[in-house]
Amino acid sequence: MSDAPPVAARGLVKRYGDITAVDGVDLTVERGDVFGYLGPNGAGKTTSLRMLLGLIRPTEGSAQLFGRDPLEVGARALDGVAGFVEGPRFYPYLSGRKNLRLLGDLDGGVPASRIEEVLDVVELRDRGKDRVGGYSHGMRQRLGIAASLLREPQLLLLDEPTTGLDPAGMRDMRELVKRLAGEGITILLSSHILAEVEELCNRVAIIRSGRIIYEGLLAELLESAGGGYSLRATDPQRALTVLLAHGVEGARLVDGEVRFQAEPAVVETASVALGRAGIGISALVPQTATLEELFLGMTEEEAA
Repeated sequence: MSDAPPVAARGLVKRYGDITAVDGVDLTVERGDVFGYLGPNGAGKTTSLRMLLGLIRPTEGSAQLFGRDPLEVGARALDGVAGFVEGPRFYPYLSGRKNLRLLGDLDGGVPASRIEEVLDVVELRDRGKDRVGGYSHGMRQRLGIAASLLREPQLLLLDEPTTGLDPAGMRDMRELVKRLAGEGITILLSSHILAEVEELCNRVAIIRSGRIIYEGLLAELLESAGGGYSLRATDPQRALTVLLAHGVEGARLVDGEVRFQAEPAVVETASVALGRAGIGISALVPQTATLEELFLGMTEEEAA
């Protein structure tokens, strides 16, 4: 396996007649990332993933997996790569175990022990003999991950793996993704569940109308919306006066709390001043935006 990043897309464009579905996408997924790929419906996420895997040909640009372009080297570019786009598909009249055996044979053959291993990983070994037609949606999603793991991938692409799951199923899927990431598998995760992305991912890219509008560390994106504070005090009006007198510009009363933005050093000075003024502080809470708030603000900007 080369030292090239698991995913490197440069200038990806996909047009369907007069419609541009993807417009100049640059994307890099580094080894060890749990990378969240986010965007509203119709933004170009699935089309991008299909181009990355060589399932459709880009109008312009290139995509490489571990330094290999699927359009140049064919299926060999997918060595060490697995996953599913728009949900896994199986023969409903075959058991989960037989579906995996069939997929393994199509991929060059896997030992029976490997099939049992991956069924264990996704906690389906006891249901492996049952027909997939009788599986719940969550079980089919987990079987899709089991099928992906047959190849012992270094890069796993998961497109909306928790769509349609109940809360328990979503929790189980999150724990599975964490476990796989802990084993050193790089994961590219497309999801609409932003709280899930916030919990799982270290880096994200946000796509809007076919263009990437943010790519980078999730922590840096969340930090960019920080700096706000909410203060609950014994005398909110006097607290407001003290804050304004100590350089906290824009402080205001909202529902009995003092809301303001300031640098940490200014907050420290103001806190000491409140104490000296005899004003009790019951809570001083940093206010940070959630990923959902940032995502909606960034993706709805164009519509606004």
